[in-house]
Amino acid sequence: MTAHVDTTASQESDLLQLHHALQAHLEHLLPAGQQADRVRAAMRAGTLAPGKRIRPLLLLLAARDMGCDVAQQGILDLACAVEMVHAASLILDDIPSMDNARMRRGRPAIHCEYGENVAILAAVALLSRAFEVIALAPGLPATHKAEAIAELSSAVGLQGLVQGQFQDLHDGAHSRSPEAITLTNELKTSVLFRATLQMAAIAADASVQVRQRLSYFAQDLGQAFQLLDDLADGSKHTGKDCHQDQGKSTLVQMLGPEGAERRLRDHLSSADAHLACACHRGVATRQYMHALFNQQLAMFN
Repeated sequence: MTAHVDTTASQESDLLQLHHALQAHLEHLLPAGQQADRVRAAMRAGTLAPGKRIRPLLLLLAARDMGCDVAQQGILDLACAVEMVHAASLILDDIPSMDNARMRRGRPAIHCEYGENVAILAAVALLSRAFEVIALAPGLPATHKAEAIAELSSAVGLQGLVQGQFQDLHDGAHSRSPEAITLTNELKTSVLFRATLQMAAIAADASVQVRQRLSYFAQDLGQAFQLLDDLADGSKHTGKDCHQDQGKSTLVQMLGPEGAERRLRDHLSSADAHLACACHRGVATRQYMHALFNQQLAMFN
């Protein structure tokens, strides 16, 4: 019992240290400007607001589980670039012509605080800054940086976040098949997880076989994460607007909460199996994934 408590405490301490390192480096990469520089202020507000930092933590943990020294600043740069892209996507998701959300991470959405035009410019600037950060990352070979940029840019574009948001906006209110919903969820969520894990693999010089396993892992993880997000839609504890999915065709609406949770757990089981094959040197990524979902799912039970 004592050994289990000590292990859990050690894991939590490790995650907290990584979280602090990410926050400090994001502060460094997005310095404050003059008081009148509202675009820079919006960039910082959208990125530095308290959050779980799931994607950059996954990148660091997976890279370490594959044998990398994550104290190397270049790997921390990759992780921060992923978080900037994620922050930009949230800013754009929330604007009135998209999801028209008022709250994000327990605070007013960026467009509510800074105006829609500033929010759009801040999102574009964050995307630009993310790719600049990778290009200038110290200690990484030029080929690795080019490959990381290609992975992340693909996740953002027409085969990723952009297409997923378009499908969600234009098809979400209509009756859809489970396959169509799953595809939208993959584009909205899985592709950025895939890019995140592929960037970790690039830093670790992982084999083609390991990268394929990580791709499968990311696909399952994204589906599980989107199901979790849909299950939490009516919760007041997410820091976001409640009932954003009202009138939208989702797997929760189709399968019911219990069916959706069973499907979520199936994806987690599959994700764990793929991750066990990919990251055989360490288990920190697997432990983090399970702790994250167990904590969130406990709210529904």
